[in-house]
Amino acid sequence: MSQSAPTREVARRVFASEFNDAGFTFTESDDERAPVYALLPTGESSNRVFFVGTLTEKEDVGEDSEYWRGRIVDPTGTFFVYAGQYQPEAASKLRDLEPPAYVAVVGKPRTYETDDGTVRVSVRPESITEVDAATRDRWVAETARRTVERVAAFDDEGNEYARMAREEYDYDPETYKAAALSALEDLDESGDELAGDESAGDDAALDDAAADETDPADAPEP
Repeated sequence: MSQSAPTREVARRVFASEFNDAGFTFTESDDERAPVYALLPTGESSNRVFFVGTLTEKEDVGEDSEYWRGRIVDPTGTFFVYAGQYQPEAASKLRDLEPPAYVAVVGKPRTYETDDGTVRVSVRPESITEVDAATRDRWVAETARRTVERVAAFDDEGNEYARMAREEYDYDPETYKAAALSALEDLDESGDELAGDESAGDDAALDDAAADETDPADAPEP
């Protein structure tokens, strides 16, 4: 097996409604440096996520040093991102942004358990990029497509992550399909013209934000 420079995990497109239910994490080896994955309820592993939404609130919740919390809303729910001294670029961006603002975020899922046993899910951002409404709309359309595809493949023989999701969760994947289709309907009702907007600036913003489910070689390392 090659020992060349490691490649980063793909960034999965996921809506907030599904991401917030992804409280089960796992590794695929006993190596102490093995990647940690969140298990998406639609049957996919996710070491990194990519989402676009509206930054509605930000707050420095740190005590001894800056530690920024951002609340980012998509058509299905809310993501919470946390960035401090170990995510200096993302923390700086949160400090400078003025809500409301459309942002594209690439980051790693994080889970923690509250005193009552509830598992909360948040994102440790690698990058935060301010974008426009057309970019947000294209993300919604593509994320809806990816979500529907995952749900369609959920019962496929050999889909090991779907099997894990059935064992770990008591969620109906069709719920996330319905949320995705509802998000698409909201776009249609808003009258946004997605097909005709292909500005170079928007595409560059998506590239910078590690937009696709490929390993974005041009995205900055955390």
